Formats: sequence, C-alpha cells, structure tokens
Amino acid sequence: MREEKDFIGPVQIPRDALFGIHAWRSAQNFPEGPGFHKEWYCAVGLVKQACYQCISAFHAAATGRYPASALPAGMEDISVFELLEKTAGEIAAGDHFDHFIIPALQGGAGTSINMNINEILSNAALVKKGLDPGNYEIIDPYKHANLFQSTNDVIPTALKIATMQLLHKLEDTINALRSETERLETTHRNHLRIAYTQMQQALPSSFGMLFSAFSEALSRDWWRVSKCFERIKVVNIGGGATGSGMAIPRYFIMEVVSFLQKLTQLPVTRSENLPDTTQNLDALVEVHAILKAHAVNLEKIASDVRLLSAGLNDRPELSIPDCQPGSSIMPGKVNPVIPEYVIGVAHKVYSNDMLISSLCGQGSLDLNAYLPVIGHALLDSIKLLIAAGQSLRDHVLKDLNVHTPDAHAKLMHSPAITTALIPYIDYRNASRLAGYMKEKGCDVLAANKSLKLIAEDKLRKLLKPENLLKLGYSIKDLDG
Repeated sequence: MREEKDFIGPVQIPRDALFGIHAWRSAQNFPEGPGFHKEWYCAVGLVKQACYQCISAFHAAATGRYPASALPAGMEDISVFELLEKTAGEIAAGDHFDHFIIPALQGGAGTSINMNINEILSNAALVKKGLDPGNYEIIDPYKHANLFQSTNDVIPTALKIATMQLLHKLEDTINALRSETERLETTHRNHLRIAYTQMQQALPSSFGMLFSAFSEALSRDWWRVSKCFERIKVVNIGGGATGSGMAIPRYFIMEVVSFLQKLTQLPVTRSENLPDTTQNLDALVEVHAILKAHAVNLEKIASDVRLLSAGLNDRPELSIPDCQPGSSIMPGKVNPVIPEYVIGVAHKVYSNDMLISSLCGQGSLDLNAYLPVIGHALLDSIKLLIAAGQSLRDHVLKDLNVHTPDAHAKLMHSPAITTALIPYIDYRNASRLAGYMKEKGCDVLAANKSLKLIAEDKLRKLLKPENLLKLGYSIKDLDG
C-alpha cells in the first residue's frame, strides 16, 4: 500500500494502483450505479492529449522570446507534458480503464471523472519514468495533468467528442436499416395487402407501401441525426471553470481547439461565448430529442412487424425469423423477442429524455452540476439505439418472410376491397357488396357474381395491383 494525503486526511491506496486519493474517495462516496461509458473515458484522453500538445506548442513559442522564469507555474519541465501526452493517447485508446473506478452516477459536475483520469495520467507517466505511482512531486495530477484545464471545460468537451463519434455509428446503423426497408419495398412493391386504421381492416394497400413508409421515416431520422453535429460541435475547452478563461494563457484558449480538431477529425469549434457553453446544456436536450424521434420510429416499425406476425391472426401476413425458444414450458413456442427488445429500448430512451430535460433545467447560475448523469443518459441512448437498429436489421428484416399469397387472398375476402369500387358502383352498392361478403364469407368476385353490380371483366381489371395501387383515379379510368 501507499499513503496519499489531501486536506481531509490520509488514505491508503494499493501500491500499484494508477488511481489516487480523489478517485478512492469518490468510489466510496458513490458506491452504486452503472459503469462509466468507456467512450467518454477515451474522449477525455483525446481532450487531454490536445491540451498537452497545445502546452508544448505554447512552450516552444515562448522559449527564446521570454525567460524561463516568466513561464506559468507548472511548465518548468516540458518533458513532463511529452510523457503526459503519450499517456493521454493510451487513455484515448482505452488503456488503463481498469484503474478508472468512478461510477456513472455521481455528484460534483464531473470533478471525480477528471481527477481519476488526472491521477491515471500522472501515475502512468511516473511508471514510464521508472518511478512508483504516487510520486506527485515529479508529476502531479493538479499541477501538471490538469494544467490550464478545469473539470468544467474538459469533461463536457469530451462528452461532445464521444457523442459525435457515436453519432457517426448511429448514422451508419440507420442507413443499413434503411437499406433493408428499401429492399423490401422494391421486392414487394406490387404485392397486395390490407391497410389497417384503428386496428381494423380499412383499404387495399401493398407491402411496398408499408415498407416505403418505414424507409421514409428512417430517412428523416438519418437527416435529423446528421444535423446533431451542428448542435454540439461548439465546445468550451479553454474557458476554465466558468468560461472566463481566468488563470489560462490566451494562447491556450485560442489554439487548443485546433489541436483537438486535428486529433479527432471532428468539426469541433471554440465557442464564441464560453460562459454560455459552460453553463447551458440545451444543445444536449435538442440532440436527445432527435434521438427520441428515432426511437419513436423504431418502436413503430417493431410494433407493426410484431402485429402483422402475431399468432392472433389466422394467417399472419409476416413471419419473423426464429431467434430463440420462447418458453420454458411450452414446446415449440417462439416469441417476437427482437421487436420486444426494440420497443423496450425505445421506452428507455423516452425515460432518458425526461431525465436529460429535467436535469439540464437544473443548471444553476454558472454551471450544471448534473453533467455526469446527463452525459451518461445521452451516451446510453445512442448506444442503445445503435444496438436496437442492428438487431432489428440483422434478426428481423434481413430474413423477414412476407406471405404474399395469403395476404392477397385475405384482401380479396375482405370488405375493405369494396372501397376501391365506390367510383364505379357508388357507396350504397359497395356497402351491399361488403355486407354480402361478410354474410356469406366469400371473396369479392363471388359476391359480385351473385349481386351483379359490375361486369366481371371490369372487376377483374380493377382488382389488378397496378390499378388498386394507383394514386387516385381520372375520368378516363371511369370511362375505360
């Protein structure tokens, strides 16, 4: 064990641990909750790396022009920041994550996140120098690892980096899902089915129309997600604790974002109003609202597929691929587990949306203390939506079985088909036809053969997919 001290008192830390006293206290104070998202951890590494690169550039620009005594405290040995930059790169790659002991749910606006990583940076750099962890007189978590930084600019900037990286994956997932719905739309463009309104049979339609509606909704989702980058590209790194830039060199404030841009290849830009970006998190509310809209569309698609494949139907129009046995007692039972999973994910996103909205509104004066919980919920939603979209595509839509002959026969036996005949035989006669079909349980051709409301050859022509699926009709159609 090694002993570390702060103004509260001493603590015994495992000798080889890369975390330090601040992380140890935080882990005791916040003992329960989900694990911290590794993507956010890695993004903090990228932000720290950019900071150290900027510090080194600042040192190089100042050397020769000013005496060493004029440099800010902490910059006496620039080689320290070369070690810290290398270690930050390791954190950006996900290394040392087992020494990050802070849970996702915490108080303190993210100070615990920042300090745990500062301690890892310092101790891992000390090990690189052949020294034992805890030798903070050589490389210190505050003096060196946190130089020109604050929790309040590092952690939200890293959150936005992690969010943008995940949003790229979400875009890809949405597009892959959309490609499947487009394939289904093309394959089944002229395959007839009954359209339902209020869960009741309504009008003739097609599977092409059904899948095209799915595809169009996903297209809107992709467009909206692509706009999220514009909402969260503005970062406050360099602003310090409240966005005032106090105790931070102007060189660092103006240049650090450029280093972050190069490292991440993301469109990050320095805020023109650093206090605003530090205290107001409405951009995260807006981004999550877009995620919620995507969750709504995923739920609708999953719910529709589940309904059309349900065992409640005598002849289901769709069959979902068998994924796993559905019962511990009922042999052969298979449940729609993927649609259920997607619907469950959607409702988790809805609950995250409420959490984010309410806690973003809890920001007080110059800072929002609830950023860790807000950020966790935001990343949670993106990762869940990626997983749900991939599962829906891979385990449902790719091998979805569309029962086109059954759906066609079902339509021909449904009174819904008579709506298409109203322009030719009027509403009352169409109602007579529908009533006869219900009473006798026959299809539309047999009903018309008995009632003789329209010539059989004309009826057969009208019942062809190309005529039923036309957008409206013309006088020429009536005359034909």
